[in-house]
Amino acid sequence: MSSPSSSNWRVRHSASEVVCGPGALEALPEAVEARSLKRVLIVTDPGIRSVGHVERAERLLDEAGIAFSTFDGVEENPEEKHVALGVDAARSFGPDCIVGLGGGSSMDCAKGINFVLSNGGRMEDYWGDGKATRPMLSSFGVPCTAGTGSEAQRFALISRPTDHVKMACGDEKARFEVVILDPDLPRTAPTDVIAQSGMDAVSHAVETAVTLSRNGFSICYSREAFRLLERSLLAAVGGARDSQTWTDMLVGAHLARAAIEASMLGAAHAAANPLTARFGVVHGAAVGLMLPAVVRFNSELDAGIYDALLGVSTNSDTSGGRRGADSAASSSSALVSRLEDLQRATGLPSSLSDVDVREDALDELANDAAGQWTAQHNPRPVGQDDFARLYRAVL
Repeated sequence: MSSPSSSNWRVRHSASEVVCGPGALEALPEAVEARSLKRVLIVTDPGIRSVGHVERAERLLDEAGIAFSTFDGVEENPEEKHVALGVDAARSFGPDCIVGLGGGSSMDCAKGINFVLSNGGRMEDYWGDGKATRPMLSSFGVPCTAGTGSEAQRFALISRPTDHVKMACGDEKARFEVVILDPDLPRTAPTDVIAQSGMDAVSHAVETAVTLSRNGFSICYSREAFRLLERSLLAAVGGARDSQTWTDMLVGAHLARAAIEASMLGAAHAAANPLTARFGVVHGAAVGLMLPAVVRFNSELDAGIYDALLGVSTNSDTSGGRRGADSAASSSSALVSRLEDLQRATGLPSSLSDVDVREDALDELANDAAGQWTAQHNPRPVGQDDFARLYRAVL
């Protein structure tokens, strides 16, 4: 694999404190008290409440004598309206701490609420990075799905209602101070959610390993994330109940998102977002659908570009000689095969026709994809014609 584009790195780590292991949610009251916080707003969604995780968090806070209120009005792919409703709930309660409890949508919405509650305005005012001028409340992230890794990054992804474009609103002050990774939480998710969120995490690991911004730290995160997720995803989808499987899933997703902080994403995410915006394809399914085609596309530029992800030496083969083009191409082909195997085994769609996308929509999708911010970080230049080709490859 060719060297990263810059010899100088600046890496943001995932959080100031990560608590991980079975029963880790029990550490929530202690983490609140250790920071002299008194009033906690829990941000979550009805699905997380229905499986009992919200009640468990509320009980822990109540037993510790910590005042709390819960906003459970988050929906998938939260928009500005969800943030606004959460801000209203927060103003009525007056929290000094916000806890995002749930999937990526709940944690993104928690960050969004923190932006607007602390700094005023609306979410679009914070589109970009570092636009919050005032201090923000302490915040914690507690993932109940193993996939998005939202707890490991400073950005909130909030959809703009007019066109469903996902606005990436980031600031160091929005980063969760504490992250709680409890394997008892995500294993209650429905099988389709496990598959979709797990494939999203896999895509993070694969894409971050090869972006133009990749570096030594991000590649280490990506490689370890891929190792953990590859060995645990099928067991998780198959109904595994053991803590090790779910710890691997949570840590893998967390590391993969930490890699995004260091190296960004690429063409698979750029191609996936229009499928979600225009056709309502769930993000994890959309990016999983596009990922094998993007791996093939990037490998045409450099057959060994994914070697570091796979733990393959880029300099020599097992006999001590120089690693040849055929060997590098073989490893890229093996990665594509493995991704397609995961896609099939998890029951995710494998073609655009599976999600009711017709050929006459491809040009508009390609135009949308070419304008996505992640496209500029792809290791191989990718424009509208390239995206049209990628979509046709999976039609």
